[in-house]
Amino acid sequence: MAQAEVIVREAKPQDALLVTEFVVAMARDSEGAVLDEKVVAAAVRAALQDRARGVYYVAEADEGLVGQALVTSEWSDWNCCEYWWLQSVYVLPEWRRRGVFAAIYRHIEQAARDAHAAALRLYVRRDNERARLAYERLGMNEADYIVYEQPVEGVRGA
Repeated sequence: MAQAEVIVREAKPQDALLVTEFVVAMARDSEGAVLDEKVVAAAVRAALQDRARGVYYVAEADEGLVGQALVTSEWSDWNCCEYWWLQSVYVLPEWRRRGVFAAIYRHIEQAARDAHAAALRLYVRRDNERARLAYERLGMNEADYIVYEQPVEGVRGA
């Protein structure tokens, strides 16, 4: 299939509904998770109102929004700079394998370079081979770290 003609930009408040739908779809498609759409909508609005919570980048084609990724940052006291984490990566099924995520990724990669971020990072389920291959095609490599987690009791999502 041909490379898609898309424009990548930061999401705007008026994109909140579609971004929310994409987050819910991504969780369902990648992990079989059913998210509370009201909670996701509140989270998306919070990020769109406060860049410190994250920045959504969206891919837009003639048909409207066709993909997205959320970038959050982690401060490194080792390097005195940020690491950028890609999250909520999603491309509409009919737009996959058409260069949409590559366009989003390259846009974020340039923004990270301009901001002097140390690296782009993301986590992906070990069994999500399709996503892992897509990230590797863009030049990402498996890191030397393993993620550990302990939910905090009483906090939503725990």
